[in-house]
Amino acid sequence: MKNGRNSPNIVLWLMFNFYVFQFEGKTSFGMSVFNLSNAIMGSGILGLSYAMSNTGIVLFLILLTCIACLSCYSVHLLLRSAGIVGIRAYEQLGLRAFGHPGKILAAVIITLHNIGAMSSYLFIVKYELPLVIQAFLGQTTSSDDWFMNGNYLIIIVTVCVILPLAMMKHLGYLGYTSGFSLSCMVFFLSSVIYKRFNIACPPELFGNYSVTHVGGKLHTFCTSQLYVQNDEVFLIYLQTAYTIPILAFAFVCHPEVLPIYTELSNPTKKRMQNIGNVSILGMFIMYFFTATFGYLTFYGECVSELLHTYSKVDPLDKLILCVRLAVLVAVTLTVPVVLFPIRRALQQLLFPGRPFHWFRHVAIAVCLLFAVNLLVILVPNIRDIFGITGATTAPSLIFILPGLFYIRIVPTDQEPMNSRPKIQAACFTALGFIFMTMSLTFIGIDWMSGGNRNIGGH
Repeated sequence: MKNGRNSPNIVLWLMFNFYVFQFEGKTSFGMSVFNLSNAIMGSGILGLSYAMSNTGIVLFLILLTCIACLSCYSVHLLLRSAGIVGIRAYEQLGLRAFGHPGKILAAVIITLHNIGAMSSYLFIVKYELPLVIQAFLGQTTSSDDWFMNGNYLIIIVTVCVILPLAMMKHLGYLGYTSGFSLSCMVFFLSSVIYKRFNIACPPELFGNYSVTHVGGKLHTFCTSQLYVQNDEVFLIYLQTAYTIPILAFAFVCHPEVLPIYTELSNPTKKRMQNIGNVSILGMFIMYFFTATFGYLTFYGECVSELLHTYSKVDPLDKLILCVRLAVLVAVTLTVPVVLFPIRRALQQLLFPGRPFHWFRHVAIAVCLLFAVNLLVILVPNIRDIFGITGATTAPSLIFILPGLFYIRIVPTDQEPMNSRPKIQAACFTALGFIFMTMSLTFIGIDWMSGGNRNIGGH
């Protein structure tokens, strides 16, 4: 489960790198759509209602549409570049475009993005596992017991579940995890839609929800906002500081496009582009419904992780408990899957040409999990993980690198630098830099101004 995408989205990339020669050219169109959809789907879906609460429905829909369309164009650039040189791996395009530094840069960005994905997964464990234990104990309020402390719980889950799986030499359960993660997200969406019509408005009717004040004003429940209402344009930009990064994080799938292309039966650029378009369209619809129904349930009180919001209404809700359990199992099983290619990339960068060694294999896993656990314990909010990852590695993988690869790889005798496709690719790359700079700037301003860390608002 993802990045999300997003992320999360490394599952298939790993699977195809290990089994590319066994299954090359045997995957159908429909299965490829399923695989790429699963690569797109990630933990980012849990933050979409929060993003909509900060932008209003209209601006959110515009931004979601723009990110989806730009993701489709990015897939086009990757397929065009790969078709020129016959390469079906993201890092190898970096090698062809910029030599060894390009390969290292691509590998580092993918690695950092997947560390962000791992962190978002463990954040979900930190948030949701105490609520699951609380529900099983029949308690409506949290306690100070150690087993209700999310920081202790992620360490226990890491040591008892994730680390043993991460020490495996091969991940044979990979395909099952992939399908289960997508199924959990469909179950999550169904529950969000159902709860929209099941939860009374205002939520205080349940007796466990307290409406908060944001910016000195009390939110009006049961009234959605089509757009943000603020007299200061700068504050509108600041309110949307996390929206674009969250959306970008939710659509990152580009390192997996080329491996899936390799697996496709009757592989042609047009056929693979159609797979990308259909997959992105499907996720666009799923994301929009999730964001909309989650937002129309809690309006301006959505927190940055949607499932956490439901505990404020009824912490003992059996349906939400089932959703939490499914999501927890999915993300816990996905963490070692995401760790596997990070470890492989580090081994190639730090120990090139060395044969497999168990001590190195285990040591890298322990160091990575220690670093990620420390990050999750110290960072106060999953919104920060979505924001920073979505503002740095996501635009690099979606906008900047595909545009640069296209400019460098496509020969000038086929497309001169002043040709329309090359100019479009250059503008696309520039857009990525602009998006990264603006997002980081507004996130930094929000941090320095002590912006609200937990809930969204208009």
